[in-house]
Amino acid sequence: MHTILRSAALAAAVLCTSAHAAMQPGEHQVVVGDVRLWYKVAGHGAKGAPPLLFLHGGPGYNSYSFEAQAGPALEKKLQVIYFDQRGSGRSERPWRGEYSIAALVDDIEALRKTLGVDKLALMGHSFGGTLALEYAARYPGHVAKMVLVSAASDIPAACAARVDYIARHYGDRLDKARADAKARNESPDACFYAFNTVGPDLHQRVNDEVMFPDLSVGKRQDAIDARSGLRNTGEIGNALFGGGFMSYRFAHPERVTMPVLVMAGAADYAIGLPAQRALGQALPRARVVEYPGAGHFLYLDTPERFTRDVTDFLATP
Repeated sequence: MHTILRSAALAAAVLCTSAHAAMQPGEHQVVVGDVRLWYKVAGHGAKGAPPLLFLHGGPGYNSYSFEAQAGPALEKKLQVIYFDQRGSGRSERPWRGEYSIAALVDDIEALRKTLGVDKLALMGHSFGGTLALEYAARYPGHVAKMVLVSAASDIPAACAARVDYIARHYGDRLDKARADAKARNESPDACFYAFNTVGPDLHQRVNDEVMFPDLSVGKRQDAIDARSGLRNTGEIGNALFGGGFMSYRFAHPERVTMPVLVMAGAADYAIGLPAQRALGQALPRARVVEYPGAGHFLYLDTPERFTRDVTDFLATP
């Protein structure tokens, strides 16, 4: 009996030591299931404030540019965990090629356990907002608060926002695409027109315009991405969009019972303001903050207000 108790105590001590090491400042790697994941711990949180786990967009992007641009200001008041999702950034591709939403949520829970943290604050940007919502719905007891930044909660609505932008700025192209579809006796949905209207000569420009009201901000983002040496391989995006993600709508707002800050750019046509207002109304304890003139990357368009709003929300116990 004495041996059993001593072994149990030793196991508990090893677990505590491991969790302590996992939360030390700096870069870390952890193998969970079928993938090796990269994350980094930085900053010093206010007393009583849970660590903030940042979930980047994409699918298939990374946390480098957010850390480089928004991180220094946030880290003054928050402990931030930057995390690259499976198949993204500095994390490895999953060994079995698994890229489902469920697997990505499992990774977040495995990381939480590795960190030895009972409750996290979550920040999800764009596609990261999808993961934050799905994780919070599955594990509400492990989420203290959540910040959703231009969150992708309704893909058909996001497509409609993009089509609205195209209609106002490239109406002739949209009219032609609709006439061509009618001639083929087809009735495509909004997502078809969102990504198959302007043609290759304008496709990248429209991608930039729907996210960046000031295109010079997008160029700065591109420069930082180039400096990182990281790239989106498209593997995770192909898997998700090929698996029906274009019809995704978050289905369980009633399960997200923690306080939520929904941050929305009025000029974000990659997601759309109507979808973010609807999300705020559907979540039980959400507050929507709108940023006039800001686009998809709020932390680049309005950095000081972004930092103030996030830290005021998260650093208050």
